[in-house]
Amino acid sequence: MREIVLDTETTGFDPLNGDRIVEIGCVELLNHVATGRVYHQYINPERDMPAEAFAVHGLSAEFLSQHPTFAEIAGDFLDFIGDDPLVIHNAAFDVGFLNAELTRLGLPKLAANRAIDTVAIARRRFPGAPASLDALCRRFEVDNSGRSYHGALLDSQLLAEVYLELLGGRQPGLVLGASGTTAAAEAVKVERPFRAPRAHAASAEELAAHEAFLKQIKNPLWLAEAKPAE
Repeated sequence: MREIVLDTETTGFDPLNGDRIVEIGCVELLNHVATGRVYHQYINPERDMPAEAFAVHGLSAEFLSQHPTFAEIAGDFLDFIGDDPLVIHNAAFDVGFLNAELTRLGLPKLAANRAIDTVAIARRRFPGAPASLDALCRRFEVDNSGRSYHGALLDSQLLAEVYLELLGGRQPGLVLGASGTTAAAEAVKVERPFRAPRAHAASAEELAAHEAFLKQIKNPLWLAEAKPAE
């Protein structure tokens, strides 16, 4: 099963009021485990960068002006995510921004029901507990020490680990490396001494005793005549 963990960074909170996407990060999962294949793109929002947003992700308008617009990367982005489920922390926010960008280009929107919201999963599992990405990293001991700023790809990579833990975690012993496989094989290896094969043919006395026993059985089935088919 293929899933895409996705995160965006933006210029603000309201895509209907002119805020735009400035970064997209995606991590491919197969059977809930990261494959190492990612998609990452900085995007020119074609507008200024509010100080509040810059404080969150550290992406300046000057830096982003050197990168392509959403219109220029939309095809590659849509090819990467395909039709697979999207794992997103606070899915309504990111899907809302993506759909606003797609609408500007006259492209179909992403269906809301293809998004798996990890905030909702966390709140069901841990009612009343903080459900931010940082809080979940602390809960599951996922190393987020490199997260000085919000970054779409880094946050997607962290969320991929958190998502696996929210689903129950990686069970110990399921991942077998070469050394682990060898050790397991040695642990069950048993030296067995050679024994010559024993004779299995019945003796004359045993055959005579068996014949006498059979004569005591009345109308044995193996001697009965086959009945004609009806």
